[in-house]
Amino acid sequence: MHRSPFLLSLGGLLAMAAAMGVGRFVYTPILPPMVEAIPLTKSQAGLIASANFVGYLAGAVLAAVRLPGSRRFWLLSSLVATATCLFCMGFATAMPAFLALRFMAGAASAFALIFSSALVIDRLTATGNGALSAVHFSGVGVGIAASAALVALLLKADAAWTTLWFASAALAAAATLAVVALVPRDEPTAQPAQKPDGVRLTPDFVALLGAYGLFGFGYVITATFIVDMVRGTSSLAHLEPYIWVLFGLCAAPSVVLWTALGRRWGVLRIYAVACLVEAMGVAASALWLQPASILVSAVFVGGTFVSLTALGLVATRSSGGDPRGRIALMTVSFSVGQILGPAFAGYVYEATGSLATPLLAAVAALVFAAMLSLVADARQRAFSPSR
Repeated sequence: MHRSPFLLSLGGLLAMAAAMGVGRFVYTPILPPMVEAIPLTKSQAGLIASANFVGYLAGAVLAAVRLPGSRRFWLLSSLVATATCLFCMGFATAMPAFLALRFMAGAASAFALIFSSALVIDRLTATGNGALSAVHFSGVGVGIAASAALVALLLKADAAWTTLWFASAALAAAATLAVVALVPRDEPTAQPAQKPDGVRLTPDFVALLGAYGLFGFGYVITATFIVDMVRGTSSLAHLEPYIWVLFGLCAAPSVVLWTALGRRWGVLRIYAVACLVEAMGVAASALWLQPASILVSAVFVGGTFVSLTALGLVATRSSGGDPRGRIALMTVSFSVGQILGPAFAGYVYEATGSLATPLLAAVAALVFAAMLSLVADARQRAFSPSR
C-alpha cells in the first residue's frame, strides 16, 4: 500500500509528536504543579526524568535486536504504550509508580523513534524525497508546542496535575489514530532476508557517538527544569504559560533550517555550530535569570535540540553497517547523557540550592560535543576525498 511522500512524512511527524513531543517532554510543563501538589524535591523530580531516559536506553538496546513482526507493528505498539503510560501517570501517587511508568514511556519513545525513522525515512529516501525527513523530525517540536499549549490552558482553568496527564494521553491517542491511517503496511522488501551487516566502529563514528552522548547531557537539564526554574523565580513566573510553548515552536521549524544548512555546508560541521548555539542558550539560563535571558535560552535550546537529534541520525548513514543498528547505538549514547543529566542536576540543586553548576557543566559538554563533531568530520573527509 502506497502513500504520497507528504502524507507519509506527516504520519512520521505525528508519530514523533505523540511519542517524543508528548510522551517524553510533556513531563516538563507538568512538573511544576506536580512538585507543589505531591510534593516532590528537585532530586526526586530529576530521578523521575532519569527513569524515562533509562527506559529510553533499554528501548534502544531492545530495538537493535531483529524482533519478529513488521516495523509498523512495533511503531504502533509503542505509540499505544505511550498513551497508556501517560494516562496511568494520572493515577500514580508514589515514587515507585512514577519511576516505573516513566521508564516504560521512555522505552516506548525509543521504539517509536527508531522504528518510525527506519520506516518513514527509508521510504522517503527510496522515492527521492529524503528532504521530507525534516517534516518527520519536526514532529517533536509540534508535539511539545501542542502539549504545552494544552497544559497551559488547563492550568488557567485550575486543572489538577492529574488532569494534565489524562489530557496529554488523549492528545497522544488522537495522534496515534492518525498515524494508523497515514503510515501504510511495510513493503514486501522492507525486511531484507539476509542477515544485516554489523556496526563498524570507525574512528569518525566513535567521535560522533561521543558527541551525541555529550549533546544528550548538554540539552536535557534545561529541557527538564526550564519551566520549573521559571515558576520558582518571581521575576519570571509570568512567563510560565508561554516558555515551553515557545520552546516547541522554535523546535518544529528548526529541523528544516539546520538540515538545509547541513546539506550545504556538511552535516557534521553544522552539527558543531548547532552545539555551540545550544551552549549559548544553556549558558543564558545559567548565568542570568532574567526574562530576556530565559527567552534566549528557550529559543536557542528549543531551536537546536531536535535538529541536533536529526543531524546526528542523518550523519550515521555515512558511517557504514546496518542503519538500524547505527541508529540504536547512537540512541544508546544519547540516552546515557540524558540519564546522567537530570539526576546530576537534581542532586547538585539539593546540595547548593542552584542549578547554575549543572547548567555550566552542560555548557562544557556541548562545547566538547562540537569539537568531537569536527574531529569526526575531519576523519570522514580525510578518508573520503571525493566528498
